[in-house]
Amino acid sequence: MTATVYISTIEPYAGKSLISLGLIDLLLRKSPKIGYFRPIIHNEADAHLTLILEHFNLQQSKQESYAFEAEAANALLGAGKHDLLLDGIIRKYKALADRCDFVLVEGTDFAGESASFEFDINASIARNLGCPVLLVGSGRNRTADEATRQLRVAMDNFLEEETEVIGAILNLVPEGKEDEYHKALTKRLGGTGKHKAMAVIPYDELLASPTVREVAESIGAQMLFTAEDALERPVRRFSIAAMQLPGLLDFVTEDCAIVTPADRGDIVVGSLMASRASNFPSISCVIVSGPFPLHENISKLITGLEGNVPVLKVETNSYDTAVALNNVRSRLSTKNPSKIVSALRVFHEQIDTSLLEQNISNFKARGISPQMFLYALRERALEKRRHIVLPEGNDPRILRASAELLRDKHVDLTLLGDQQEIERIISDQNIPLEIDKLKGIINPESSPERSRYAKQLFEYRKHKKGMTEVVAEDLMTDVSYYGTMMVQLGEADGMVSGAAHTTQHTIRPALQFVKTKPDVELVSSVFFMCLPDRVVIYGDCAINPDPTAPELAQIAVTSADTASMFGIDPRVALLSYSSGSSGKGSDVEKVREATAFAKTLRPKVPIDGPIQYDAAVDMAVGAKKLPGSPVAGQASVLIFPDLNTGNNTYKAVQRETGAIAVGPMLQGLNKPVNDLSRGCTVDDIINTVLITAIQAGRGEYSI
Repeated sequence: MTATVYISTIEPYAGKSLISLGLIDLLLRKSPKIGYFRPIIHNEADAHLTLILEHFNLQQSKQESYAFEAEAANALLGAGKHDLLLDGIIRKYKALADRCDFVLVEGTDFAGESASFEFDINASIARNLGCPVLLVGSGRNRTADEATRQLRVAMDNFLEEETEVIGAILNLVPEGKEDEYHKALTKRLGGTGKHKAMAVIPYDELLASPTVREVAESIGAQMLFTAEDALERPVRRFSIAAMQLPGLLDFVTEDCAIVTPADRGDIVVGSLMASRASNFPSISCVIVSGPFPLHENISKLITGLEGNVPVLKVETNSYDTAVALNNVRSRLSTKNPSKIVSALRVFHEQIDTSLLEQNISNFKARGISPQMFLYALRERALEKRRHIVLPEGNDPRILRASAELLRDKHVDLTLLGDQQEIERIISDQNIPLEIDKLKGIINPESSPERSRYAKQLFEYRKHKKGMTEVVAEDLMTDVSYYGTMMVQLGEADGMVSGAAHTTQHTIRPALQFVKTKPDVELVSSVFFMCLPDRVVIYGDCAINPDPTAPELAQIAVTSADTASMFGIDPRVALLSYSSGSSGKGSDVEKVREATAFAKTLRPKVPIDGPIQYDAAVDMAVGAKKLPGSPVAGQASVLIFPDLNTGNNTYKAVQRETGAIAVGPMLQGLNKPVNDLSRGCTVDDIINTVLITAIQAGRGEYSI
């Protein structure tokens, strides 16, 4: 790939944001040093700029990410100072590009200026920055001939400005007509060079529909009644209610918003009741208009309904409200992560990314970035699809994670819990989980396998005091015991739990009868710390409070093996409060002894310690404190001397730097059982399930 590409459109609302989002996601899988640059933004609060920086956690400030606000840029152009404008853009761009492997430059939005004016600006900036252009056009409300002709004209204009166009993407084409538009695009662009017709992307109603939150923010609405989960629901259309309730019901469709004057309490209540009825579509929200409030009794009645349909209030009348609603646009936002996931899925499904990478040539991959690591998890899970059991089937986070995992076909899943309760939670919280795609839902209390599992547990544990067949039968009603037994008997490949249970509750059954691998004496844990520019391993941050020197050595070599399994070149640093031979005391001596022992266990793996954290990760500090060390300054596996140090450090790094902490992953067990934090997010669950699936491959492949 080249060092940069300039994304430009030829009109507003062509979906350029989707392309930028997808392209950065693609690039971050190749290198951690990706920059994003906007020569001109609307203002400091630019929502799209914020989205890109926050979603990808790019290592640049907002001030570094653009050159001018639109008002300042227009003032320079109006004063004939075009050169000053370009000088400012080039200076800011170079400052960012000098520390990046690749910079994505995104042009102006064609909002508020004439198309020819903005085209000239974009062509001039791209030419002066030496950027090849990727064009984005819209097929909405246009025939294939009209849409492709417009793109060809824009391409020719760029070529006249001596700016290379590497390809064109036609977005928002009518669904079902993708082939027609793609053929037209290929024919229209065929004379300008090979593979210029990159892709056509069909119109996606979900992406095009604003959320309730976006509607409320756009029209300045007050929230009268709402539930936080409902604010991200899409609004697919608006229905102005001026008729009686029976007539309105004929026009209610799924995810529509009802707009009605504040004195029509019958419409407000009727709309909410219809949304709750099983034989009517669910509405997204009710918008109450007018300068007067809802009647007190209507407000009281709505409060008592305890529904999850938001009711918004605006001061404008219904006509002015309708005009304002017509201008509401759907935007990708960090407030709606599911829409971002959908946008990225559309990008990767519809665009031939290998062709895109070919056209953006000369780009060199360097290192393993967090995005590369997380992408590799998904890809490896797909290669060897495993069966994972999730004991906490009644936790909404588990259900949302399950929906995404099954949608992307990463794993097969079995949930434990009461099926009716699980189905109720799915319905109440609008979780897009299709029950029939699960491997099954099992209630341990009523499972026909419970007795068989209990007998097996008794056989494993009958030598232990207090273990009887009755006790084993009772224990097997516990979801952790039941799920672990599924794994032990090969009826599931791995288990992930802990969202609602303690670590001890999750791993106790595994310690009792799954046991450790033959060459491992200790179960330990690691976190994959996705730092801004790389992925490193932290261990042990979750299991062993105060390991002895031999135990610390075991943690170190097991963590090195884990690093190799997941494509991280292991360079192991055993951490302490001093480096090398300078420190004294029992704590540092323990680390020194552990280091020596670890080297005998893995003589070919670079291992060093005791070493301080800064010397382990910073080349300059490492060269000063431990000159000649094969680990100092480049450690990829960092082993903490005790749980207190490790747990606090990983949480401090996670919170203060925004690093993603994937794990904890338990290592050393015969079969994969992994623990979650009770504060875990849906993404945490997904990542841990993927890691568990890869562990289930028993090292047959690595990332």
